[in-house]
Amino acid sequence: MGAGCAAAWRGLVRYSEVVFQRCGTAEALPMKKLTQWIGLSLLGISASCAAVGPATVSLVETTPVATVLGSPEIPETPEVWMEMIQNARESIDICHFYLHAREGDLLTPIIHAIEDAAARGIRVRFLAGQKFQATYPELLDRFAEDPHVEMVVWNMIEMTGGVQHSKYMVIDGEDTYVGSANFDWRALEHIQELGLRIHSPRFARSLLDVFDHDWAVAQGQEPPVIENPETDLAIDCLMDSNQVRGLHDRWVTLRPAYSPTGLLPEESTWDLPKLQAMIDAAQKTLYLQVLTLDLVDYDGKHFEELEDALIRAAARGVRVRILVADWCDRKGVIEGLRDLAALEGIGVRLVTIPEHSGGHIPFARVIHAKYLVADHKESWLGTSNWERGYFFKSRNVGVMMTGDGMADRLEHFFRTNWFSSYAVDVDAQPAQE
Repeated sequence: MGAGCAAAWRGLVRYSEVVFQRCGTAEALPMKKLTQWIGLSLLGISASCAAVGPATVSLVETTPVATVLGSPEIPETPEVWMEMIQNARESIDICHFYLHAREGDLLTPIIHAIEDAAARGIRVRFLAGQKFQATYPELLDRFAEDPHVEMVVWNMIEMTGGVQHSKYMVIDGEDTYVGSANFDWRALEHIQELGLRIHSPRFARSLLDVFDHDWAVAQGQEPPVIENPETDLAIDCLMDSNQVRGLHDRWVTLRPAYSPTGLLPEESTWDLPKLQAMIDAAQKTLYLQVLTLDLVDYDGKHFEELEDALIRAAARGVRVRILVADWCDRKGVIEGLRDLAALEGIGVRLVTIPEHSGGHIPFARVIHAKYLVADHKESWLGTSNWERGYFFKSRNVGVMMTGDGMADRLEHFFRTNWFSSYAVDVDAQPAQE
């Protein structure tokens, strides 16, 4: 949707909301005049815009079973994935870190839906990372052997030393999912995940530019040249009203944010400078949740870009709060978190999700969402853990957002975790081996 159309829809929605708020009840409204005004406005917008209706965005989550986390207003990941796939008419483009299923789990019907869509003539392209191909080969082989599915595995480590770590899906070039959830049965039941469903052809096009680039590179081909790329892309979206708390603004402006640098169809979309700028602009609060915040990479190189930005923010009086998974409670990682927590203005907590009653589940029962909120207005949500390699070597995707409705909802998500019984302050005890 162009800027003029978005502005028109923004005005129409805001006017209607203000009238309802001020009048209190539908019976008190000047309904005839309001209906006439809305009708004429819709006619005007429809006549001037190629598409009727604004772009939309909503949060998507996975709540680990048998926990007190989760919000009824936010749909669960498997429900959203299934709906998107079943509604596909022309194309399904999926990109994931790895693929892992277990018979009878919540991922199984999604796999069947993808196969059914391909069988009825919808073009299905599946791009997966090579990192865990030997560990989890079954689904990769299954899709590769399906004559209706195009399957490509990308060995990115040979090119950059990193991995294909992004997780997203594009349906019919307009409906997208971007988030932390891997194509793994555990990510649909036993791991806290957070993502976005975005209905916008312009945003979908930006993601497909990345997909088409990687699809070609993974097969040793030259990536397609983007004609007239949109630089500094900004898309006004209307947030799901059920997810907006109080009187916060439903409008959210989205900007794509990808990595790694040097391997982007449009270099202006690199996420690291955007995150640095977001932190440096903060004046009051910063809330960060990631799986891991590792300040020294495997090569011993210090990841100072984001660490220094967080320290600068605290030094100027910004309240910085950081949530990480208990996977960070190990030597080589926890020391850096303790150093941060020792600084005035910075709080760091580890989150431990209790074991499932059915027994230990490897690589599960953990918080895996990745997002940042600044000053109750700016936010980021993506697929990157906060380690140097994710921004300089590995493929990740995310979204920068401006809008207090989305920021408030993410803050609420954060506070639920921060004040839960699952979170404890980083302390001075020795790291676990």
